[in-house]
Amino acid sequence: MRSRKARWWSTPLRGAAPRIPGFWRIDAMLSRTADNLYWMARYVERAENMARILDVSHRMHQLPHNGEGSGAQWEPALIIAGQKPFYEARFDVISASHVIAFMALDPENPSSIVSTLGAARENARAERFVLPIEIFESLNATWLELQSVNYKRLLDWGFREFFEWVKERCHQFHGTMVSTMMQTDAYHFTRLGIFIERADNTARLLDVKYHVLAPDENKLDEAVDYYQWGAVLRAMSAFKAYRITYRDSIKPRQVIELLTLRGEFPRSLHHCTAQATALLEAMAPESEGARLAGEMNARLRYGRVQDITRRGLHEFLTEFITRNALISDEVARTFYLDPATALLATPGQSQRQTA
Repeated sequence: MRSRKARWWSTPLRGAAPRIPGFWRIDAMLSRTADNLYWMARYVERAENMARILDVSHRMHQLPHNGEGSGAQWEPALIIAGQKPFYEARFDVISASHVIAFMALDPENPSSIVSTLGAARENARAERFVLPIEIFESLNATWLELQSVNYKRLLDWGFREFFEWVKERCHQFHGTMVSTMMQTDAYHFTRLGIFIERADNTARLLDVKYHVLAPDENKLDEAVDYYQWGAVLRAMSAFKAYRITYRDSIKPRQVIELLTLRGEFPRSLHHCTAQATALLEAMAPESEGARLAGEMNARLRYGRVQDITRRGLHEFLTEFITRNALISDEVARTFYLDPATALLATPGQSQRQTA
């Protein structure tokens, strides 16, 4: 069967009903629009994830350190964002104040919260004629409020309160998108960006804490281990989901299962890949990206947590991050997205290349 290559026009098709309910034909939208919407969503999701990474690091920082310096709780946050070399070029020591300022408020750091939300705002502004005005206004209001936040105000505000505010503003974006956007290709490209980014972020957050959280009896006592895994659940907004699902005390294997294999949880790897697979199969069913996503989704759907732990959580997550990056690359290739944009928007690239 001849592969169906996506074509991108600057004017919408007229007259005929969509071949699949809820979708335009794939060639009905300009590739620049697809690129802007896709990365707008990824930037918002990335800002939320950065807040989650800083939140869990802050929670860990407040727990007993077992003799380790406070930098041990903050270094993983730099590693996961691929920012450690840039941080070390500017700062001599790893400290809570420097890491939070660098990853939250530094406009020269392209992965900081203020930078990613600014990039999302610019992409939304470029597509004002496609997006409902409420979406741009939501992102614009968030970005404008961030302009008045410096480190002193952050201290007055409170770190945890600031992280919660970022998450709430990102949730506002998601809610506005779902309740106002027409469910056409513009909407589905936006959702695709969300789930590809979210899958990467969930895997990275679990992986960066692997050495700190691995249930090593020689390193952590049971109480500290319990509270550290609890910090991960809370930072992922998964604590209540864990209680409902397992009705048990916090156990590492069950936390891993919830965040990787449980499709009911919206931030799990399985849920994200299932959503990305459905979107790609509808928009480009014969593409390599759809095949890769479907293959990964099947492995998660039928996988078992004991297989993950037997192989090693770090090894499993490293492979997942690599495969998810391949899907992202195929999406850019199939839909003619700007490779420069894709390169700029890839977190932890240096880490992935050396993994």
